[in-house]
Amino acid sequence: MNDQPRSRPQGTSQGKSQGRPKGKPYRRPQRDPVRILAFEALRAVDERDAYANLVLPSLLRNAEAEAAKKGGEFDRRDAALATELVYGTLRRQGTYDAVIAACVDRPLREVDPPVLDVLALGAHQLLGTRIPPHAAVSATVELARCVLGDGRARFVNAVLRKIAAQDLDAWVAQVAPPYDDDPEAHLAVVHSHPRWIVSALWDALGGGRAGIEDLLEADNERPEVTLVARPGRSTAEEVAASLPLEATEPGRWSPYAVRLAEGGDPGAVDAVREGRAGVQDEGSQLVAAAVAAAPLDGRDARWLDGCAGPGGKAALLAALAAQRGALLVASEKQPHRARLVERTLAGNPGPYQVIVADGTRPAWAEGSFDRVLVDVPCTGLGALRRRPEARWRRKAEDVAGFATLQRGLLTEALRAVRVGGVVGYATCSPHPAETRAVVEDVLRGRGEAEPLTAEWIDARPLMPGVHAVGDGPDVQLWPHLHGTDAMYLALLRRTG
Repeated sequence: MNDQPRSRPQGTSQGKSQGRPKGKPYRRPQRDPVRILAFEALRAVDERDAYANLVLPSLLRNAEAEAAKKGGEFDRRDAALATELVYGTLRRQGTYDAVIAACVDRPLREVDPPVLDVLALGAHQLLGTRIPPHAAVSATVELARCVLGDGRARFVNAVLRKIAAQDLDAWVAQVAPPYDDDPEAHLAVVHSHPRWIVSALWDALGGGRAGIEDLLEADNERPEVTLVARPGRSTAEEVAASLPLEATEPGRWSPYAVRLAEGGDPGAVDAVREGRAGVQDEGSQLVAAAVAAAPLDGRDARWLDGCAGPGGKAALLAALAAQRGALLVASEKQPHRARLVERTLAGNPGPYQVIVADGTRPAWAEGSFDRVLVDVPCTGLGALRRRPEARWRRKAEDVAGFATLQRGLLTEALRAVRVGGVVGYATCSPHPAETRAVVEDVLRGRGEAEPLTAEWIDARPLMPGVHAVGDGPDVQLWPHLHGTDAMYLALLRRTG
């Protein structure tokens, strides 16, 4: 399986009718708002490197407004189908590309990008949903007529009819190399991940075939929506009590977590609209709570979130700091992300400050803080459930590209904290080169004339009840074991 994203020539998404038989009346294509929306989302992801979780809500709102203008309705079932088509197609893109490649007479790079998007949407409906095959083919061909033109719609029709001849299991058996011949290539096709990511995750996880297959499959599942009740403004029990009993479940690990049932809309929750609660993965909640709970001697008055955008961990830290009378400084390099942090923190009961600053060139004096969290930029391999398109954009060399920044941020975080203070190094990646290797390099003083000294704090007791987090003292969470993003946390105490 090719580790690189599809190499696609630039193409237009519109085309004229071509080759219509003479004398046959022309029938205008039927526009399906759901599939048009799904196609537009995939084009935005492909053409503009947009993220589906950012572009899709805007498209859904526009579709609702357009339907209302025409006296119709774009209801929740339409939105759910559009969401499934977009995310399902992105998650399984690698597998579908392999199937499509077996059904066309040219390399995929020679197929126009909009045509590939339509084919992938059709493949997902045929192989990944319960939509009847004839309906999946018919609806996708009508979409192709609308966005590609009649000529290319006939090509789409021919390819989809070939795909419809077998189910997903039969196709996988045909297009995936045997496991015994090449385990990583087999898993890459079966579970729709680039081969280099399969290799990196397998190294990080260790163990045999069962564990890595469970992890890769978890990456392809729709993540549940988890809310965080912000201390001092609400509790998990209050948030859950405000919703129908069947709509919520308690968090697995975090005392602040409430899980919404499938299809639950966080925007309909009063506490979320009022800022007393927010949407936050349970792994992120555990990281912030552990940094706040780490043992500390002496003063505990000033906390720093050194990479605060978009503000989820900062909001929980600010709420926990307020309960102790401490100040949280939330620092973010990008001004637009700093504004997101300000909105998220608005209404916090205690003191906080949001600043625009580069964590590698700090705006504060050495030893200014008692607790510091630095959730560093990374490849995001731990959040592929939420951003499935990221797996096709990232390359193996990106890991090394983040290394200097990650080490610089952790070094400055250790400088920012006083002797005896606590630093939490976190990242949403399980890749060994982004996790423990960074911490060990900084503790060895790599590149530092006078390295700062620090000691590990065992983070495992600070996540009570959470099993299988590693051998310590750091913690690694996993989607298939904990139902969270693959968050990593190392806790350090500055000693000199």
